[in-house]
Amino acid sequence: MSEVHGSESEDGYAGITRRGLLGSAAAVVACAVAGVAGGGTAAATPATPATPAAQPQVPRLWREFTHTPYTHPQIPYVGRAGYRGGAVRFPRRPRLFDVRAFGARADGTTDSAPAINRAIAAVGRAGGGTVLIPSGTFRIDDVIRVGHSNVVLRGAGSGRTTLYATRSLTELIGVYGSRYGGDKSSWSWAGGLIWLAPEARWNSLTAAIRAKAWPFEGWTGNRRDEWRSLTGVAPARQGSWTVTVTDPARLRPGALVLLRLADDPGHTLLEHMAGGGPGPEAYYWDDKTKLTSYVPYEWPVRIARVHGRRVTLERPLPLDVRPEWGPQLTTHVTELAGSGVEGLTLEAVETPQQQHLLDKGYNGVVLQCAYDCWVDDVTVRHVDNGFGLVAASACTLRRTRVAGRGSHHPYFCREGSHDNLIEDFAIEERTSPAQPNTQLHGINVEGLSSHNVWSRGDMRMGTFDSHRGMPFANVRTDITVNNNGRHGGDASAGPLFGARFTHWNIRVTNGRAGLMKIDALAPYSATVGIDEVREFDQIDVPDFAGDLHARLELYGSPGAVRPHNLYEAQRGL
Repeated sequence: MSEVHGSESEDGYAGITRRGLLGSAAAVVACAVAGVAGGGTAAATPATPATPAAQPQVPRLWREFTHTPYTHPQIPYVGRAGYRGGAVRFPRRPRLFDVRAFGARADGTTDSAPAINRAIAAVGRAGGGTVLIPSGTFRIDDVIRVGHSNVVLRGAGSGRTTLYATRSLTELIGVYGSRYGGDKSSWSWAGGLIWLAPEARWNSLTAAIRAKAWPFEGWTGNRRDEWRSLTGVAPARQGSWTVTVTDPARLRPGALVLLRLADDPGHTLLEHMAGGGPGPEAYYWDDKTKLTSYVPYEWPVRIARVHGRRVTLERPLPLDVRPEWGPQLTTHVTELAGSGVEGLTLEAVETPQQQHLLDKGYNGVVLQCAYDCWVDDVTVRHVDNGFGLVAASACTLRRTRVAGRGSHHPYFCREGSHDNLIEDFAIEERTSPAQPNTQLHGINVEGLSSHNVWSRGDMRMGTFDSHRGMPFANVRTDITVNNNGRHGGDASAGPLFGARFTHWNIRVTNGRAGLMKIDALAPYSATVGIDEVREFDQIDVPDFAGDLHARLELYGSPGAVRPHNLYEAQRGL
């Protein structure tokens, strides 16, 4: 289990104040009208510019948000999403290990996986550093595992270094069934041929798979029992940066803890995640057994400051903290932190895409039980599933691309993944026709995952796959999409959407409404600056009855909306 110690982060999050944020709001609005994001990160891929006829317009929702950024009813606060709260630069680890010194060869035929994994292990034992993979094609016949913190796997660039993967996860680890039964393959949504996960967690997970004891995949172990309470937490409101605890003795600045919220028999926690009110209160939760298995809700967060019994967090609370949910700060399995993958292409041997939910596991890059980690300038090709966040939080995926014969989940975000940033991403058109009985999703989010951001995207195929499991408070902004994918999700996983989903400046090239225009689907949601669309193909109905309290602004005018990018504008605050 993780030890609870550390020091205040170099990122300086403890210095953020509500007065400072609100004091800059007027300046950000002024910048937004002028077409400036207001201090956001620089885009590696330029966003599509507004058409000449589009007159910049600041929606009423944005003006409201700047006055109540942490508690707005429709728009979540995501200004701290990503590695180190959205840091522009990733750290450089000066201790360098070249994989060629460990026996790797860029000849495309020698299995270099053992050498690469030896180099990664050596860097881990040394306390961190960078594993260098030079230009060329390196064959890998095994999983590349990053299991120690502060380890960076760095190629010479996604156009210069290629890892050519010849075997699937089914071949390497074994058949992976579903903990919910049936004949599904969990490699359809889990695991990667480059897999970033704490070593002990990866070992226990793969041992359970080999034993056919299908595990939970998150922060508290295969049976969700690897945790202990650190302290109780007093009632607090969503958006608060500080909480009052019962006993601060085991809390230290810089430590990563879990905020754990259990539901009550009336499912008031799930109702709260859906925005509350008559619709969620009338919803029948008891038969949504897959959804209820995701509870307790577990939110990883670093402690910024401890002052008596007052504890300041690095991010504002995502939900209310109420006594009926037994709120606690707890330990968790040891996290992977400060590690990354950069500058390479992972290309799987080209095989036909498998029938839906029967993937073999030619998967790309997955971060699991990871916090403050990153992926930058990485392409995956001919994969079943592209980039995955599985019980991962505060991670950044930047300049990533899914290419080749077509994928099931180009991007997936599940098992309680929170506060992640996916920016400058691309899903290319498939190079081979879709096989019968296969499925294409797109950018997936599910399993009570919250406060994640997809920003500056170019989706030549796929959709905004809200995959049931009631994800909530997620943002998709400044994205061009050919909306030809379909969402998934079992009925037992419950609603498609919880509260506070926001779609902001979305350019839909094929005019299909499904999962883009969500004002008639998602409770307490905001759809702002989206192309005019119409319903065809997969058509959904709302899960909750009555008034959804959803908002629609600047419909048909994506080029006009200011700020252009909601995440960058929140960063500018």
